[in-house]
Amino acid sequence: MMSDMNFRHPTLIATLSALFLVPTWVSTAHSADRQHIAVGTAKTKKTVIALVPIKAEGASSDSARLISETFVNDLTFMDLFRFLEKPAFIENPGAGITSEAFRMSDWTSIGAEFIVKSALVREGNTLKLEAYLYDTFGNRQLVAKRYVGAVNDSKTVGHSLANDVVHALTGLPGIFMTKIAMSCDRNRKKEIYMMNFDGTEAKQLTRHNSISFAPAWSPDGTKVAYSVYAKHRGNIRNIDLYELDFASNSIKLLSDRKGINSGAAYSPDGSRIALTMSFLGNPEVFVLNPSSQTATRLTKSFGFDVDPSWSPDGKRLTFVSSRTGMPMVFSMSATEGADAQRLTYAGRYNATPSWSPQNNKIGFAGWIDGKFDIFIMNPDGTTIERLTKNQGNNEDPNFSPDGNFITFSSNRTGQKNVYVMNIDGTFVKRLTYGLGNCVSPKWSNPPR
Repeated sequence: MMSDMNFRHPTLIATLSALFLVPTWVSTAHSADRQHIAVGTAKTKKTVIALVPIKAEGASSDSARLISETFVNDLTFMDLFRFLEKPAFIENPGAGITSEAFRMSDWTSIGAEFIVKSALVREGNTLKLEAYLYDTFGNRQLVAKRYVGAVNDSKTVGHSLANDVVHALTGLPGIFMTKIAMSCDRNRKKEIYMMNFDGTEAKQLTRHNSISFAPAWSPDGTKVAYSVYAKHRGNIRNIDLYELDFASNSIKLLSDRKGINSGAAYSPDGSRIALTMSFLGNPEVFVLNPSSQTATRLTKSFGFDVDPSWSPDGKRLTFVSSRTGMPMVFSMSATEGADAQRLTYAGRYNATPSWSPQNNKIGFAGWIDGKFDIFIMNPDGTTIERLTKNQGNNEDPNFSPDGNFITFSSNRTGQKNVYVMNIDGTFVKRLTYGLGNCVSPKWSNPPR
């Protein structure tokens, strides 16, 4: 059943050499008050960056080209950067990559705010990339790192370099080795699929030949929980919860309690799963311990309670409840479901709330003007902003690990596909093609 489920994060050994490490970089480049680029709001001026051609010879030239292409594509995806064209470069091609081996004025004079310099060597089937990021106008080095990987991991080396550059400049984790899971019906049956953050290398993960939906990533990216319509004894239909484990290449049943077992969301520490269950009658939010398989009930209302989502600190859960009539977004303590608070009051139907990793926004889908659209708000329900409008139904918002993007499903072109946009609703990109209707996208954390 799982013959094509051989997913691994590509093996890459990134090593820091004391020779390359700038002592102050560790303490300053990643701190919030040292960010060089602010993200999260619309930008009219993009940061100008220059990628100096990688110094490489002979057999390493093709790998250098692939690393460069990957790096440029990654940073272009961010919608924060503008790359200087190579014809604008005035530096002598013989200049070196360390700070004492070139003149910073060759770059400030042509408007480069940051430059990336690197050299690549190939030893057998191993690549070694020595890379530096410089703040040209600040005349200082921000990143100095050595990456070691197999020749067939050239793209991974490029992704890793891009992650480190974005981290140094924004203070946020890079997303370029993350995955998006979703439910698609390419073969007329809904199955769980996975793709890279940019929509490339889409792959089918499950083959239940039924309806598999609502995937959720474990925090470490090694597991995906999801629900399946199954038949129990007596031909009774049930919604069961499964967990796909990439490390063991296996699937196990987490809960087949009578009724609904769906809408899974792993706690930030990965020890618990919040979900909706109905074995006691009404659909309520429970917390499941995957190890002991014990379930603790958190909500108790006359309406239905669904779509739980954890706050990044694990202290609260958002969920949707019809306890006051129309389904609205609520928040409650993740401990015994105490302190329930209603967050939304507008519209006829709100659904699928999702917490930003930065703990500063909650995204949700809301029914308005006869369609669903994507909204974000503060965690206390204030300052609601509408991100989509007049583009079909837009549902299932989910934040990227850096909090800078939202992936969502939309039928704006007729079929339901997965899209991604900046958190201000700009720079919308379609990610899925040829996979049928795709819904419920969920973004993984970067590999650890």
